[in-house]
Amino acid sequence: MADDAAQQVRGRAGLVRMRPRDPAQVFRSSSPLELFFDLIFVVAVSFASAQLHHAEVGHDPGAGIVSYFIVFFAIWWAWMNFTWFASAFDTDDWFYRILTLIQMAGVLVLAVGISSASDGDFRTAVIAYIVMRLALVTQWIRASRSHPELRRTAIRYASGVSAVQLLWVGYLFIPAPISTYVFVLFALCELAVPVWAESARQTPWHAEHIADRYGSFTLIVLGESVLASTGAVVSALDSGHQLLELALIGFGGLTIAAGMWWLYFATEVTERLGALRTAISFGYGHYVVFAAAAAFSAGISVLLESEVDGTDLTSAAAAATLTAPVAVFVFCVWLLIMRHRLRGATRALVPIGALLIAACAFLPWSILWAAAILIALVALAERHRVTVG
Repeated sequence: MADDAAQQVRGRAGLVRMRPRDPAQVFRSSSPLELFFDLIFVVAVSFASAQLHHAEVGHDPGAGIVSYFIVFFAIWWAWMNFTWFASAFDTDDWFYRILTLIQMAGVLVLAVGISSASDGDFRTAVIAYIVMRLALVTQWIRASRSHPELRRTAIRYASGVSAVQLLWVGYLFIPAPISTYVFVLFALCELAVPVWAESARQTPWHAEHIADRYGSFTLIVLGESVLASTGAVVSALDSGHQLLELALIGFGGLTIAAGMWWLYFATEVTERLGALRTAISFGYGHYVVFAAAAAFSAGISVLLESEVDGTDLTSAAAAATLTAPVAVFVFCVWLLIMRHRLRGATRALVPIGALLIAACAFLPWSILWAAAILIALVALAERHRVTVG
């Protein structure tokens, strides 16, 4: 419940004037509606991860990985648009809730279209985005009518989002040979909209709330990885395969997931989210953090399939589907969150550890070596946290 918004006088239609939330509100955390929104997004993340798994064991894993990053951008960007708007303008009245539920429906349509989008057919994804964008633009127009000081910013958001959505409709007619390059161009246009809009007047997002939202979504994506690994192990056991190998993979996967969680939450980040520049880098950088965490889930499935049924991948390539995303996750967490607080040699050891995790793909039982290095990084971060604290 949006406590400060609830105290405002509601009109005859039961609507609250969409005034900005207090950026200094104490104990601002994710609302039940926001957590429900995240759970809907997990469906899309799960579909994208499963599609990546199939691509990695297929005949053209390179193209599959590119498709995964394209699809995941669509998922992440839709989540991010809602998250930052809600941090500044959540009124929690019935109209706000309905518009948010409409965005959730768009996410489910997007999830349905992930398979076809991975094959280059973006029609369902574009339809999903039209549904989500109509709701989001309506929210920004409502905000522009409620607060004169932020009207220019809100209008910029509404017009920018609408204009880029028209580009995505045109994207359906782009020839396949250049479609990836055009996608990158249009994605950059998407990223430019908040920078352009916020330059008029910064919206009053809540730094603690943003950190909580990103932390919650990280937990959900890591939880998806644990679920995927557990399900894969259970399926393999039901098929009568050797217990020891599967148990070691399951143990290694759980240890890595726990280590990723520990590193992510080892450092306080709220104080860096007040300024636009650091907030943008934090928000945009999490595209890679979330994508890597979801790819880790696919990597566990690939490793299990390689161990149980065999694939066309070499042992190093199969291991790399797990070690590479874990290494990317660790490096990005260091870059976005940890490096600003670490001192001395500790500051350099985390990215070195990330490189070593990636290199574990060339070792036997790579998942256990990667888990051991991650444990060492956790011990390093915890020692620094206790010392500084």
